[in-house]
Amino acid sequence: MSATTIQSLKVLVESIILDPKYHDILTVVKGARNGAVYGAKVRFPHALVMIMLFRSGTFREKVRLIFNATKTHALNLAKFATIYKSTCLLLKLYGATPGKEGPYDSFIAGLLGGYVVFGQRSKRGKISSVSQQIVIYIFARVALALARLAVKPGYGLPGVSEPKQSAAISHYAWPVFASMSWAAVMHLFRWHAAELQPSLRSSMVYIYQNSDDWDGLRNFIWHNK
Repeated sequence: MSATTIQSLKVLVESIILDPKYHDILTVVKGARNGAVYGAKVRFPHALVMIMLFRSGTFREKVRLIFNATKTHALNLAKFATIYKSTCLLLKLYGATPGKEGPYDSFIAGLLGGYVVFGQRSKRGKISSVSQQIVIYIFARVALALARLAVKPGYGLPGVSEPKQSAAISHYAWPVFASMSWAAVMHLFRWHAAELQPSLRSSMVYIYQNSDDWDGLRNFIWHNK
């Protein structure tokens, strides 16, 4: 293919992607692309560290686990972005007020995407550990945002959102939340470790349980076991 042909194709493609009439549908494509790229960027270093340090098995097996975790995370975010943005677009075009975004469009689109992508079980009835981690991450951020919204003056719950009470709650809420969270997770790890998410449990075993035993300087400082 000649340089002229390539340049002509580039001009044609750019004319399409910059055409306003294609903008809405192309946001779906760009959303899928961004979801896949972000998922790969986030998951790969996390999987690399956690699997290489805490998983047993051959190097080949660990590489396969890293690849599968990265692929799953990237595909999940790409699929969710596609469903979410497509649903928002359809609701905007065919909703109660065509051409205008409705107040609950994002909620409905998120509900559908969350169910289809993250709410399913495997054929064996198991929930993907990657999906669990993503949903738990989202849930924690939602809980914090709702807690802040609850005491936000003008928007929050009656009484606690008054300026004076809101300031006091905001000041003391974080240390209470942090200490209670760590108290709860350490209690669960000590007495109900099997119920904790696997990657959290493995890191806590490494820090708190494996530090109880050694038989010499070598596995006291240089090696864990």
